[in-house]
Amino acid sequence: MELGVYGLSAKATLGPAETGRLAALAEDLGYRSWWCGDHVVLPSPRVPESPMAPEDPILDPLIHLTYVAAVTTRIELGTGIVILPQRNPLVLAKQAASLDVLSGGRLLLGVAGGYLEPELAALGVPLSERGSRTDEYIDAMRALWNDPAPVAFTGKHVSFHNVDANPRPATPGGPRIVVGGHSPAAFRRAVARGHGWFGTGSSPDDLARHLRGLAEAARVVERPAALGDLEINFMQVDPVEVTATAAAQYADLGVTRLTLYPLPLEDTDDVARFLERHAALSPS
Repeated sequence: MELGVYGLSAKATLGPAETGRLAALAEDLGYRSWWCGDHVVLPSPRVPESPMAPEDPILDPLIHLTYVAAVTTRIELGTGIVILPQRNPLVLAKQAASLDVLSGGRLLLGVAGGYLEPELAALGVPLSERGSRTDEYIDAMRALWNDPAPVAFTGKHVSFHNVDANPRPATPGGPRIVVGGHSPAAFRRAVARGHGWFGTGSSPDDLARHLRGLAEAARVVERPAALGDLEINFMQVDPVEVTATAAAQYADLGVTRLTLYPLPLEDTDDVARFLERHAALSPS
């Protein structure tokens, strides 16, 4: 099991000096992946389901990760997640390929359908279409990354013909797709289309419940052999402090990457100390 860190593209940790300091520290401490979330806009006033207040700052994940790529050399760069139906898939495919090239193949492209109706609506996406758009956009991006020119794709939400986009990603087949979410549809999407799954919870018991959902999905949808074994990425929230006992339980459950969440700490020095405290949790 590897350790990752999440969320340091928001609130008190988003400045260039803070980002450079914490990214270098995480890499030096042995963290293997660096993840950030995505909200283009937030409901104002705040609605109960919103994870952030409208005045909370959060950087665009692809721009943030490009900065992190420039100040690191080894750590994997993950979106956890990009709200995919809000993005034009051709533009995102170009951005992801560019970042994958510039980072030397370190991008993990986490995607999900989103759930904040005011945000989706502001970007012109009906809530009822978020799942179908997410599935189709994954397929469209993979076509653009992998199919021989001229590339063509025909779908309900996106179609294109006689185009090409270079450079292709540095990672053969394109960046690894990580599917986030805890719904039956998200579990099926992870099994059918993702190299990995990204989930959250408060304990190993929560993860065990999600793993049962993934197992049920695997009984009803086929997993392409080219995707290999499903990687399990999990972030513990509330509490954000992870004990050695819990880390060992996550490892026993088969977690590939245990992602730690230093926020809501509001001081960069406190975040640094959090990373130092947790650096020894990986059993690997």
